[in-house]
Amino acid sequence: MLTNKPKVLVVDDERSMRLTLAAILEDQGYDVTEVEDGYRAIEVVEQVPFDLVFIDIRMPGINGIETFREIKKISPKTVVVMMTAFSVEDLVKEALDEGAFSVIYKPFDLVSVVKLVESALKSVLILVVEDHSTERETLMQVLTDKGYRVAGAADGGSAIQMVRDNHFDIILMDIKLPGKDGFAVFQKINAIDPDARILFMTGFVLEDSIRQAIDAGAYPVAYKPFDIEKVLALVAQIMAEKV
Repeated sequence: MLTNKPKVLVVDDERSMRLTLAAILEDQGYDVTEVEDGYRAIEVVEQVPFDLVFIDIRMPGINGIETFREIKKISPKTVVVMMTAFSVEDLVKEALDEGAFSVIYKPFDLVSVVKLVESALKSVLILVVEDHSTERETLMQVLTDKGYRVAGAADGGSAIQMVRDNHFDIILMDIKLPGKDGFAVFQKINAIDPDARILFMTGFVLEDSIRQAIDAGAYPVAYKPFDIEKVLALVAQIMAEKV
């Protein structure tokens, strides 16, 4: 049994499906709430912080995609999994593109659902902010291979907008960025989401900027070219400190 039960919300207009999934999750020790439509889901999320939400894509009134968007506005840290019994590839792609963690298909496979929940609740979301596409893609791939969920941004403006839309556990950010330098971006991000942990990257010796950043709450700097193992160790250290 889990000592601090993660809170899970199940949103589905089909009662039998809703109760089946809720029963599966409760048997695994999760604290489960189930509701019948998107409107009720939004009301509940406004009152209670959920770790994970399952949402049926096709529901009367407000559909799953619209519900997902409203829930992410209220609670950006909540992990969302979409559900469907239909072939709705456009809606599935739309949900995944907008930040849904995964999609599961009905009827549910018990083992797959349990594994997915464990993965979703353990997952770490990382943003890599780097204007050099090769370095950005390489680092993103390394982190993805290690099991992290990873997004990328090529400049500070994009990074700031992404932080407004989603909570990132860790942000790896180049100090020298086009338009705004990393420290200026750090200040804006820190104001939007103080819980995000920022690790600066640089190929230059910029003592003043680095000192300013660390004094303001950033983590130690990773110097380029990267020692990947050291970067991964820093990421693991940061996550350990958050627990």
